[in-house]
Amino acid sequence: MPVNQGRGGPAPEPRRTDARLNRDRLVAAAHEEFAETGPGASLNRIARRAGVGPGTLYRHFPDRQALLAAVLADRIARLTARADLLLATEEPGAALARWLDALLAHARLHQGMGSALMVEAPDGSGDDCRRAVVEAARRVLARAQADGLARADLDPDDLVRLVAGIALSTAHGTDTGQPGRLLALVLDATAPRPDRPAAR
Repeated sequence: MPVNQGRGGPAPEPRRTDARLNRDRLVAAAHEEFAETGPGASLNRIARRAGVGPGTLYRHFPDRQALLAAVLADRIARLTARADLLLATEEPGAALARWLDALLAHARLHQGMGSALMVEAPDGSGDDCRRAVVEAARRVLARAQADGLARADLDPDDLVRLVAGIALSTAHGTDTGQPGRLLALVLDATAPRPDRPAAR
């Protein structure tokens, strides 16, 4: 029996697939353009970079804030997935150190866009992104604490804010090694010592 291509048939599926692909291309292009030129990047240039027309961009993202939020959410998803990958493949102390390094790289890359750590969006997506980051930090930190490799009194939100502070304070500096040195100080402060609470 021939497949019904009229109303109610499967014809819409290719359109939905094209729409998903267009959205993915727009997010990827926006990530590159924002990284190169900042949050004020031309939306028309982003559309051209994605290989679509401006109308397609606005159908997916009605304004700049919506596109920024989508880019940040995509990066947050990768960052939180990185935490789980490190927990599955690294020992807890190394997982903590490597994830905080990834967090710092993320914060430095996105601070011109408001950073997903502190971004304020009218739909509350900024808060969702920050909660996702803090939850990922909690998972990585808890494993290190359970193994006695991190202080028991450390709070994951404090760690996230410390790393965000490094990104903000070194944003316009010329010493390219300073962010890494400051992160090393933070990591040193996380280690248990005789005069600090240890994991129970």
